Parts: sequence; C-alpha cells; structure tokens
Amino acid sequence: MANQIESDAASELFRCAADGDAESLERLLASYSGYLRVLSRMHLDRRIQHRVSPSDIVQETLLEVHRDFPSFRGNRVEEFTGWLRQVLVHNIASAVETHLVAAKRSVRAERVIESISASIDRSHHRLASLAADPQRSPASEADHRESLAELAMALEHLPADYRTVIVLRHLDGLPFGDVADRMERSTGAVRMLWLRAIEQLRLAMEPQV
Repeated sequence: MANQIESDAASELFRCAADGDAESLERLLASYSGYLRVLSRMHLDRRIQHRVSPSDIVQETLLEVHRDFPSFRGNRVEEFTGWLRQVLVHNIASAVETHLVAAKRSVRAERVIESISASIDRSHHRLASLAADPQRSPASEADHRESLAELAMALEHLPADYRTVIVLRHLDGLPFGDVADRMERSTGAVRMLWLRAIEQLRLAMEPQV
C-alpha cells in the first residue's frame, strides 16, 4: 500500500525524526497524509471548498509541522498525532474565518476553533475505533498509530461512494436513514453499499504478500 510503513518501524521513524533525521521526518509526515485528508475533507466547510480544498489544508498543515517539528516537545507518537490535529484545526478555522466568519462578525474565532476541534476529536476517536484490531495488543501505540494511517490511506483509495458511506456511517455516526438522505438513495441501497464498502476496506487493509 502506498505510504505504508511497517508497524515495527513506526516508533523508530519517530525517534529518528526527533533526533534530527530529515528523511525519517519526511516519511513520518507522508504516512499521516491520508489521515489528515480524511479529517480535512470531513470538517472543512463545504461552502468554501471551491475556494480552498481539503488537500490545500493538508499541505499547509504538513508544511507547518515540518517547519516547527524541532520545537515539538512530545516524546510519544500519540502526542505527535494530537499535535497534527491541533495544527489542522487551526488551519481549517483560519480558512473558515477568512471566507465565512469575516462576513458574520457575531461569530467569534474562538468558538469556531473550539467547535472544529471538538468535532475533529470525535472523528479521530471514531476512526481509531474503526481501525482497532481486536487481536492487537494494547501495548503498542506505534502499531495503533500505524493502523490509523493505513485505514486513512485505504479510505482515500476507495471509490467515492464507498468512502462517503463509511465516513457518514462511522465517522459522522449517522444512522442509515440519515445516510440515505445525505446520499439521496434508499435506506436499503445504502445498506448494501455500506456492506460492499466495508468488505473492500477490509480487503485493502489486509497485509500485502
């Protein structure tokens, strides 16, 4: 799978990046690109996506994290993941402020950030639950981080309808009736689409031999 990193190497990449190895940092950031795109596509207000795309937000986030990584003081992968989300939140909020809030001065920037941050945190936990392997030992945060990255990249490569039904059902937490309304399909059709999407996602997540 593109950008896939062996789980037993994830923590080593992080340590090498923290020690100043530029190539390890590049690979570490690349492994998060799909994860960030999933969150950005979900939470960037659709009213402004014709002006700024989710990919633009992700690129800006990765550039800022690359620039500021020497000042990052966390020493665990989960802390790094949280920092990535914080940078993403601020970049999404900045885009919203620029294109929407400026025209509605009654909306405070702090409220925008708090709302987006809470929403992205919920999506992260749902994504983590979807990525969780019941057979995985809880001892390895690096393995869990890798599962998130692999899942996000697999979602990115699914057909658009498959990705949408999984995002709406699992990351937005919507019941099938609401998913059907959003996708303008019958509930039965959405259930069948969801089953096919989950199967394709499962296949995409299987180890490549």
